[in-house]
Amino acid sequence: MLSPQPQGISADLALVIGLKSGDQGAMAELYDRYSSVVYAVALRVLGDTGAAEDVLQEVFLQLWRKPGAFDAARGSLRSWLAVITRNRAIDSLRKRRPQTDIEEVVLSVAPDLAGEAERARAAEKVRGVMGTMAPAQRSALEMAYWEGMSHSEIADKTGEPLGTVKTRIRAGLIALRKAFRT
Repeated sequence: MLSPQPQGISADLALVIGLKSGDQGAMAELYDRYSSVVYAVALRVLGDTGAAEDVLQEVFLQLWRKPGAFDAARGSLRSWLAVITRNRAIDSLRKRRPQTDIEEVVLSVAPDLAGEAERARAAEKVRGVMGTMAPAQRSALEMAYWEGMSHSEIADKTGEPLGTVKTRIRAGLIALRKAFRT
């Protein structure tokens, strides 16, 4: 496998330009260069060789059909292929059917008192730490984790800069992590 270097990057761009004009040789070169990376990412996510091979094929078909989707200004072809592969593999995982039939699933009806007590202690610890936080920081964490809002949505709602929202959330998470380490 070739490692991307400044001259390799320009070679990738030349090959992508070749793909845009339908050059099968360019596709073969890109496949030889990056198929092992694509396969490794897919296999790591899926844990199944057959499914990883399917994702490998899908990714290179997408590259063949839409070479213009790659934007060299946003990063290297290797990174773009890895991200596309990861996304395809995750989509494949979501489409999978459960491997156990519903009739075979045994549900436990015994109460888990120890687990309930542990969850209650953890919830109390979270409430305690959140109570010591500045209101803006606590509010940002609540919007992110209990309301499911993205950082951008929180910034829009509060009128705060995105970086400020991210910093508040990160600092809050660090405080919570410290509380659970002790």
